[in-house]
Amino acid sequence: MANTLPSRLGLVNNTGSDVNELFLKVFSGEILTTFEEANVMKGLHTIRTIANGKSAQFPVTGIATAKYHTPGVNIADSTSGYLSQIKHAEKVINIDDVLVASTFIANIDELKNHYDVRSIYAQELGRALAKRFDLATMKTLAAAAAGVSEIGLKDGITINRGSGTLTGATIESSLFTAAQKLDENDIPNDGQRFAILKPEDYYKLISTSDILTNNRDFGGRGDVATGSIPMVAGIKIYKSNHLKDVAKAEASLDQDDDNTLNDVFGASGTGYNANLVDLDIIGGHPSSIGTVKLLDLATESDYKVELQGNLFVAKYAMGHGVLRPEAAFQIQV
Repeated sequence: MANTLPSRLGLVNNTGSDVNELFLKVFSGEILTTFEEANVMKGLHTIRTIANGKSAQFPVTGIATAKYHTPGVNIADSTSGYLSQIKHAEKVINIDDVLVASTFIANIDELKNHYDVRSIYAQELGRALAKRFDLATMKTLAAAAAGVSEIGLKDGITINRGSGTLTGATIESSLFTAAQKLDENDIPNDGQRFAILKPEDYYKLISTSDILTNNRDFGGRGDVATGSIPMVAGIKIYKSNHLKDVAKAEASLDQDDDNTLNDVFGASGTGYNANLVDLDIIGGHPSSIGTVKLLDLATESDYKVELQGNLFVAKYAMGHGVLRPEAAFQIQV
C-alpha cells in the first residue's frame, strides 16, 4: 500500500521538521491568560522593563521651599535663605533569580488519559506564578507602609485600628483615615489610590449598614446583588485571597522569598519576608512601589526522548522594591 501524505496539525505550513511547533502556542496562551486573570497587583504599582542589566535605578528628589523676596537682596547669595537645596537619592531594584513553575507530562499517561490535562496544567502554572508575583509585591507594599523616607519626606502610613474583631464599620473608618493621611502626605487623589482586603473583610465592608447607600448617594456604585463596592473615600477597593498568605508570622511565610536580591524591609537576607501577622489591609498609590522586569512571563516546552514525555516551564525574571513610602498605608491590629 502506498504511503499517504498527512496534514500535521502542529506543523507550520506543512513544512519544516518540528511537528509540535503549533501545539505550544495554545499551552502558552493559557498560561498568559491565567496569569492576567489571577493577578491583582500588576496594575497597582509602577513597572519598568529593562532590556539587559542586573538592576534599575529610580531617582528620588526632595522638595523646594518658597520665600517672599526683599528688594535688593541677592537671591543667589547662599546666606539669603532663598536658595532651595533639593535633596536627591536613588532607589535601586535588583532583578531576582528566574522564578519558574514547571511540570512534566509522560506520553504514556496522556495516551491512557481520557481528557486533556495540558490546559489544566497550564492554568496551574499560571496561577503559581501569579500568586508568587502578588505575594512579593504585597509584601513590598507592606514594607513601604512601614518605611522611612531617605530624603526628609513623609514616612509610610501605619494605622492601628485597635484590638478586637475587625468589623465593617472599623474598616470603613480606617479607610477614611488612610485617605486623610495620604492627603497629608501630598499623594495625588487622582483615582489611582487603592486598598486590598482579604475576602472576609471585603464582604464585611459591603454588609456594613449605610455603606452601599452612601456610596450610591455620592455618585459611586455598588450593590448587594453583585457583591461589589468599588470605592470608599476615593480609594478603590480590591479583594485578594493572597493577602491571607501575606499576613502571617515570618516563620510561616514562603521561605523561598528569603532567597532574593531585594531586602525590602532592610534586614539582610530576609528578601520580601517580615513578621506581618498583624496586617489587615494594605494600600496606597501606584507610585509607592516598583517592579523591574527583565524577562516577562515566558514559556518553554521540550520533548525529552530519554524521559518519553514533555517538559513544560513557565518563568519570569523580575524584582520588586520600595519607591515612595509616603504613598503606602497599612491597617493593622
